[in-house]
Amino acid sequence: MAEDNSANGAPDEAGVRIPPPLIFLFFLLVGLWIDSPWFNSQLAEAWMTIVGGSIAAVGFALILKGALRHKAVDSNVEPWKPTTTIMTDGIYGWSCNPIYLGMAITHAGLAICGGSLAALVALAPAILVIRVYVIGREERYLEAKFSDEYLAYKAKVRRWI
Repeated sequence: MAEDNSANGAPDEAGVRIPPPLIFLFFLLVGLWIDSPWFNSQLAEAWMTIVGGSIAAVGFALILKGALRHKAVDSNVEPWKPTTTIMTDGIYGWSCNPIYLGMAITHAGLAICGGSLAALVALAPAILVIRVYVIGREERYLEAKFSDEYLAYKAKVRRWI
């Protein structure tokens, strides 16, 4: 259970209960199930595997870089735990949400790698759910907790890219 550290008595966390990777994974698997050759024990065309795999690797690198940045400043990466600081440098200097951006890029890469147009299309509702359910809650929480510091950061750095 989250600590009650905020001035207004609300829990010191964003209120996100579903892990964001599971949200992306759900939409990806639904899309792959609809039209990927993977579900018929086949591979997509070689160029799709190479291009999609490369894109997914870039996305995974963003996720890793963002997560390591959290670890370096001793902040929680999980959105259901308290945020201890606003990171404004490194990868967080050009995206407020590099981990979610990395998850979206990884999703796109795996959809291409899996030869699935449906999984690629499913990225749009996945991003919508992340934007509304996760990022929206996180932004409200960070505004309440860090107020002017977070608002200045949010005004300077884009939400995605």
